[in-house]
Amino acid sequence: MLHTRIFAPEIMDDTNQDFIAFSAALADLERINRLTLAYRPTLRWLDRLAQGLSADSLTVLDVGAGGGDMLAQVAAWGARRGVRLELTALDRSPHAAAHARARHPDLTVRWITADLFALDAAENFDVVFCSLFAHHLKDEAVVRFLRWLNARARRGWLINDLHRHPVPWAAVWAGVRLLRMHPMVVHDSTVSIARGFSRADWQDLLSRAGVAAEIAWAFPFRWTVAGGACVALPDGLTA
Repeated sequence: MLHTRIFAPEIMDDTNQDFIAFSAALADLERINRLTLAYRPTLRWLDRLAQGLSADSLTVLDVGAGGGDMLAQVAAWGARRGVRLELTALDRSPHAAAHARARHPDLTVRWITADLFALDAAENFDVVFCSLFAHHLKDEAVVRFLRWLNARARRGWLINDLHRHPVPWAAVWAGVRLLRMHPMVVHDSTVSIARGFSRADWQDLLSRAGVAAEIAWAFPFRWTVAGGACVALPDGLTA
C-alpha cells in the first residue's frame, strides 16, 4: 500500500466548487494544520534563512496559499524577528483570496489568482515557499515546479509537504471523521497523503529537474526540500 504516488483527484482542485463549501473546507484544513504542526517547518526554515542572510527585509511568495493561514504565521514571524516583509499569495482558486481576506482582515498581502506556470516571467522574490501544495502536482509538473522555484527565488525556496506512509494515512482517516470535518476534507485528506512523497521520490524528482536541494525530515510525517542561493551542495544535487 502506498508504495508509489497515487493520483486520485482531490475535490478541492476543482475550481467549480462553490465558495461556501471551499471556505468551510479551508477552515477545517487550518484546524488540521495547527494540530499537526504544519506551520513549524516553514517558520524554522525562515529563521535559518534570515539568520544566514542577516536580512532585515524580504519579499515573499506563498505558492498555493489557500486560506492565507501560512502567510499569517509568516507575518507574525516577521513582526517577532523585526524583519520587514512584502507578502504575495498565489493560488488558482477564485475563492482563496476572498476567504483569506475575511479570515485575516488585518493581513497585508498582494493576491494573485492564477496558475503558477502562468505567472508573469518578471515576477521574482527573495524567498518562495509552498506548504502542502506540491502533492497536488503530478511528477512531470513537480519537475517543472522545481526549476520554476530556482528561477523565481533570488535567495531561497522551500517545499513543505506530506510523507506518503500508511501510518499518517490511517491517523488522518480516523481523525477527520472523529472531528466531523467537512466532507471535502474527509475525502481529500487521505488522497493528499496517497499523493505525497518519499525521500526516494524527492531524490528522483530533483535529479530529473537538475536542481540542487537539501532534503530533510520534519515531524510529524513531512519532508522539506530547500534550495536556491542559500543552499550550497558541492558535488551533488541532493543532500
